[in-house]
This record gives sequence, structure tokens and C-alpha cells, in this order.
Amino acid sequence: MARRMGTDDMDPNAELSATRAALAAEHAAVYGYGVAGAAAGDGGAGPELRQAWSGHRSRRDALVRRIRDLGGEPPAAAAGYALPFEVTDDASALALAAELETRVAAVYADLVRSSGGDARREAAVALREAAVLAARWHGRAVAFPGVAEHAAPGDPAGRTAGGNGTDHTARPHPPAGVTAVPGAASGQD
Repeated sequence: MARRMGTDDMDPNAELSATRAALAAEHAAVYGYGVAGAAAGDGGAGPELRQAWSGHRSRRDALVRRIRDLGGEPPAAAAGYALPFEVTDDASALALAAELETRVAAVYADLVRSSGGDARREAAVALREAAVLAARWHGRAVAFPGVAEHAAPGDPAGRTAGGNGTDHTARPHPPAGVTAVPGAASGQD
């Protein structure tokens, strides 16, 4: 009979690594939602995108504290991030938001797997919220949000940072699928 893994069985290095990856994804999500909210403007999806942006800022700040509690140094946000496509209107802003949430869900799935206790519960709530927002922005849900190996072909959860469908959990990957833009202006938000 398989033994259920308890909090005492958790690898603190794995938890710290997964928490750092979640923070990196939240940094990218904050940036991406800033772009999406600006492209959407004050009408249409703009207010909802800005509300999601605020939620990601709160999660980012909580993850910074958690990493310090684990004895680590939180990674700083990149000065800028390359987006997967041009964001110019409500439709492209929602598409970006859906992509960000899909990728954020993946790192929170890793954090759920790597943590225990309150940290696991918080990661599960974040995973659920990312999956709900991804479904909202996509207009459809995936069966196993954040778990690429269970996604059906063509599902957004099956894509990874490289977009090639490989297992994202085997190695570190860029936060939420975007990379730093050399020479971009500095800033956290």
C-alpha cells in the first residue's frame, strides 16, 4: 500500500525551489497583466484584468515573505519580459491573461507537490484561482490545470515555457513563459 507523504517528508530544498519558481511566475504575471490591462483600457475587460493584476501582486508579495521564511533569497523581477505575441486590444489582452494563468497554474501545481501544511493549502488555492481565471479568459477549462502530462493535445496546459509540450517540471523554466528583455526599463510593477 502506498504511503501518503506528510509534511515531515517534504524536502525543504524542493519547496524553496518551487516557491522561487512560483515567485518568478508571479513577477512575470504582474508584468504581463500590466500590459494586458493597459491594452484593454478602461472599458471592456480592463477592470477585470486590473483586478487579476492586483491579485498577482498580493501573491507575489506573500511568496517573497515565504521564501525569506524558508531561509532563501527571493529572486527579483526582471526589468522587462518578452511577451509571446503583440497585445493591442481586449482580445489579445485576454489571450495573454489566459496564457499567463495557464503557466502560473503549472508552477503552483509544482508547489503543491513540493510543499506541505499551510504552504500546500495556499498553493492549492493559488492553483485553483489560476485555473478558474485561465478558464474564464480562454472560455474553456482543462481537466487537470497545471499538470501538463495530463493535458489533452492542443490544451493550453500541455504547453510549456518552450511551447514544445515537454515536461516543465524536469528543469527550471522561464517564469510564465516569458524571458527578460535586455535594456528594458527597470521596475517591479
